[in-house]
Parts: sequence; structure tokens; C-alpha cells
Amino acid sequence: MSYCTNIDCLRPQNSDISRFCNSCGQELLLKQRYRPLALIGRGGFGRTFLAIDEHLPSQPKCAIKQLCFQEENTDVWHKAVKLFHQEALRLNELEHSQIPKLLAHFEQNQKFYIVEELVDGQTLAQELKQQGVFKEPQIWEILKSLLITLQFIHSRQVIHRDIKPENIMRRSIRGDLVLIDFGVAKLATNTRQLRTGTIIGSPEYIAPEQLRGKALPASDLYSLGVTCVYLLTDVSPFDLFDIANDRWVWQEYLPADNTVSIRLCEILDKLLKNAVSQRFKSATEALQILEQQPNKLLNISNYHTLTSIDYTHLENLLAKGKWQLADRETWELMCQALAKPRGSYILSSNIDKFTCEDLQTIDNLWVNYSHGRFGFSVQTLIYKNVDGDYGIFCNQVGWHVYNYSYANSEFNFSLKAPIGHLPSRIWIGGSQPWRYPNALAIKLAACGIS
Repeated sequence: MSYCTNIDCLRPQNSDISRFCNSCGQELLLKQRYRPLALIGRGGFGRTFLAIDEHLPSQPKCAIKQLCFQEENTDVWHKAVKLFHQEALRLNELEHSQIPKLLAHFEQNQKFYIVEELVDGQTLAQELKQQGVFKEPQIWEILKSLLITLQFIHSRQVIHRDIKPENIMRRSIRGDLVLIDFGVAKLATNTRQLRTGTIIGSPEYIAPEQLRGKALPASDLYSLGVTCVYLLTDVSPFDLFDIANDRWVWQEYLPADNTVSIRLCEILDKLLKNAVSQRFKSATEALQILEQQPNKLLNISNYHTLTSIDYTHLENLLAKGKWQLADRETWELMCQALAKPRGSYILSSNIDKFTCEDLQTIDNLWVNYSHGRFGFSVQTLIYKNVDGDYGIFCNQVGWHVYNYSYANSEFNFSLKAPIGHLPSRIWIGGSQPWRYPNALAIKLAACGIS
């Protein structure tokens, strides 16, 4: 199927070998090589098409943005053209795995086109609509991933100026996040930083200084913070801010089953400070804070009144990043909680015999000291997101599906491991290991642990 890019065409669908539109007669190929296949997006200043590049043997798919605005003699049109060219310029300068690659930029039939790498996936806004509010581990992932991207673009003196869920995509295959739509991006030179300019951005996510036309790198950090609290609550950012008392009240809108750690609250609140001087100075500084090992995220003594097991050693190992020793210690503590000899294998049927206090203590320690990468609740969230498919679950967390082995060689005991990789499954016994994540999910749900 070929798709005509003439905005006035009444019947834009054509055969996949047509050179000219059967309805309006316009040439279908763009730059004599790109064949639009379908309309996949529409905005105020343009449209986006799925296309293929017929010049390459594999005919790879790509995304084509077309600037099409009816009132060509207005100031708005000239501004749109400027932003469109600006996006091409920015993409050409920013070569990064989390930014769409620019493939071409040209004019044809008095329309402007940008050809980009096709990011096959969904935006975070689409994920929110389909899956509901995001949990804390997902927010940690978003923060770390986007801060790395912002660190890169800010080092190139570029400010995105429109960070929001609609402009963050997750690739379907790899699952990594991609920052899109650099149409309003701006160079951050010393002279322009202090010069009042045009207000550009999405009102719900825009930083206070940006409302006054002064976009700074810290403005992107603010918008990232707003994005996170929106994903945690599914409530309009306008409603998450108390105008009368000039403060964010997003925590009051968290769903009852969506708890957030104090550490994450502190980081988000710092991103959301109205005063630029009170926010993180840069994406680099924010990343450094995220990477720091917390001094004492949990007060383990709070749990000693509920369980007789001492978790101090596990906490110390996790605090030092000794993930393999912590994994082994977790096994021993679980055996102790079940009154089993040390080193005994645990069956899926044994999971229900754990007390909620013991499971929550172990889970909280792993989640907090890994900054949301590891933990039982993280694994359960992934398992639910893949609809209980054990094969897909193992692929997501980096475990073997077949040739099941208890050997430590299967596991990566570092923060570079996939999200949910640890705690490992070295303690799981029985002939049906695929029952473990389901049994764990049922137990955590019964304990109210998410």
C-alpha cells in the first residue's frame, strides 16, 4: 500500500507499486526513494507517516514528518517552518542511541519533510492508558534513562523544552526509552539563556522560568519531574499543584496501592522546585544522587518486633553493593523464615508459608539499595506486565528458560543486570520452576506488597 501525502487528497490509498496517486495525480515517492505506507500521527503543524526506503535492498522502515499548515502567509507558519528546520538541525547534531537518528531533510511540492529512524514502540502516555499508573521501579528506570539522555543533549548546549509522556517512547523489542520530538529544542548559549524569548512547551509540564521565556537545562529537569508524578498518579499536573499554598501535593493523589519510598519522594520534590537554584544543578548531579548508596533507607529495627530474624547482615551487604553475597544471604534468611536447614531448596508451594513481614523486609531492602532495579515486587511487576508468560518473563529479567540450572554462572551480580534479575532463583526446587513467579505474585498480592 502506498499513501499519498497530499493533504487535500480524498483517496490517498494506492497500490504498493504506484508511482502517482490515482486520485490526485501527485507523485507518491518522496525524494524519489521514500514510499509512505500509512498515516501514523497528526499534530498541529504536521503529520507523520510510516514509510520504507526503496533505495536500500532491505527496504527498511522509517518515519517521515511532513510540515503541513494551511495558512502559509501567517507568522505562525513562519515560526513552524523555523522549528521544523531546527528539529532537523538538532537531530543531525545529536547522535545518541536514545534519540531518533536523522536520515534526510528536504522540501518537495512546497512541503517540508524530515525522515527519521522509526522507533517501533509506545509512548509512556500510551503505556499509562493501557496499563495504569506506574510503580516506583518503573519511575527509577525512567529517571536514570532520561537523565542520561538529558546529560548528553545538555552537554551539546541543547535544551529539549518539551519533556512529557507523549515525547518519551519505549522500543518494543529492547525496551529502552527514546526521547523524541526535538521540534522546539533550543541552543543554550550564554547570551540566550538570560534573554526572554518565545514561550514554547506543553503548559502542564513547563517550568516556571520557561513560562517567562527563559528556558534552561534545569527546565528539562523540572519537566521530567512533572512527567514522573503524572505517571505515578494519572492526575493532571495542574491538579497536582496547590496554587493557594504554592506547593506540589502529588503525594496526596497517589492511589492507595501505589506506595513510594521517601528517597524517591525527595528526588522528585527536588526536581519540582520552583526556584532554579533549589533544583539539581544539572542532569549529571541528579544522576550522581541516583547512583549514591543510601545511608539507611530502612530502619530494620521496625521489623524486629514482628519477626525474630536479623536482617542487618543482608542490609550491610546490599549497602556495599555485594550483590552475590546478598543473594546467598537472602537464600539463608528464607530458609530460616521457613524453619528449613540452611541451603535447602524452596518449592513454589512453600512461598505461601512466608510471613508478610519477612517478605516485605527482604523486598524493601533489595528495592531500596538497588534504586528500584531488583526485588520480589519488581519481578512480580514484570511478570504481570507480560501476562504471566514464563518464557517472556525469563527473557525480560535475564534468566534461562530451558536447561534450567542453579549455577551462579547464569546470573549477573551487578547493577548492569536487567531490571528484576535479582534476587536470583538459585533456591527454587522442584520440577516446575515456572510456578515460582506466579506463587510469588499471589503471595505479594495477599500481603498488599506491590
